[in-house]
Amino acid sequence: MVAFTILIQNSRSNWSLFLPSPKSQVPSPDAQNSKKNPILLSRPHRSLHLRTYHLSPALARAAASHHQDTMRRSLLVRQLARRLLSNLPESTVYGGPRPQEASAARRVTVTTLRGKHRRGEPITVVTAYDYPSAVHVDSAGIDVCLVGDSAAMVVHGHDTTLPISLDLMLEHCRAVARGAPRPLLVGDLPFGCYESSAAQAVDSAVRVLKEGGMDTIKLEGGAPSRITAAKAIVEAGIAVMGHVGLTPQAISVLGGFRPQGKTVDSAVKVVETALALQEAGCFSVVLECVPAPVAAAATSALQIPTIGIGAGPFCSGQVLVYHDLLGMMQHPHYAKVTPKFCKQFGNVGNVINRALSEYKKEVETRTFPGPSHTPYKIIPTDVDGFATALQKMGLSDAADAAAAAAENSGTDGGPKENS
Repeated sequence: MVAFTILIQNSRSNWSLFLPSPKSQVPSPDAQNSKKNPILLSRPHRSLHLRTYHLSPALARAAASHHQDTMRRSLLVRQLARRLLSNLPESTVYGGPRPQEASAARRVTVTTLRGKHRRGEPITVVTAYDYPSAVHVDSAGIDVCLVGDSAAMVVHGHDTTLPISLDLMLEHCRAVARGAPRPLLVGDLPFGCYESSAAQAVDSAVRVLKEGGMDTIKLEGGAPSRITAAKAIVEAGIAVMGHVGLTPQAISVLGGFRPQGKTVDSAVKVVETALALQEAGCFSVVLECVPAPVAAAATSALQIPTIGIGAGPFCSGQVLVYHDLLGMMQHPHYAKVTPKFCKQFGNVGNVINRALSEYKKEVETRTFPGPSHTPYKIIPTDVDGFATALQKMGLSDAADAAAAAAENSGTDGGPKENS
């Protein structure tokens, strides 16, 4: 005889079946989680009563088989429900976007950054402007993904960041939000959408969160009107990252992309501006293109994290532009806007150029696509029927082309010259 146990709760038979090993006794409740004990076929429920019954081996096997079938059906139902409730397209010819499954790591928040800053752990920030770059930033475990107005230069080919509009920035933000579910998302307020008044600044910031899917916003500068705008946005319930030093949106006043903080007065102004942004409620401040001692002083004076870009190693964290750090662009236009402080951690541009050149060569020599990249087949009888239908349509050349293609479908390359 084979013993099994039924656990009964609230008069409902939520049962768990145990198959004992040859020398084992009926398992006790305390032994249910031991790997050395009989196999547990279903999750045990907290019970009010524990009863042990004895069945013949045949009946015990039948009960176990029935329970396993039930569990399999339950799993299929759950999988079907997940698919029906998903808003992602089913994978077909082109695969569709990758499912954005819950990351093992928790989503980064402003509180996360405060904790890292308190513990003295460096904060990593990288820009992204579209879905693919966002996926890469997310997969690398970067803390903060900044959708910067630098998109005007590295994506749209402008010489400055000034031309990009808020509406275009929102398109970039939405794409990044779809690809990066884990890092803190920061959206830049572009030039012209927050300078007029605090009300305009709040309205633009609200759009970045509501329409762009960002978590926080970033704004440049430390003029009194910018401090007022930052404070108003924070009071509206939106976290703000400040930006001092070289502020690209102010190149008309600065006379170009020039480093700041190189004189006593300029260095003091950098620190004062950073303190003012902190007082306005900013959760972090970017320090761009300032000498390392100035960045170190600002970092020491502030109680919020500083994010350096061309500001030396003494900041709370660092940010680089995605295209810059990857060595993405090899075009002469891009070479003239790549900053001196940027380290290229890759040479992706050369890899892309080689791949494109190889593709061009294989297309021109008709070695691509070969059989391994021509996966869709039509059976020979249908080819004959197709050719006959084409003949009836008066398309004899097309019928001959279809027949010839069917004969040559197992070899590399296509016809050596056009028909």
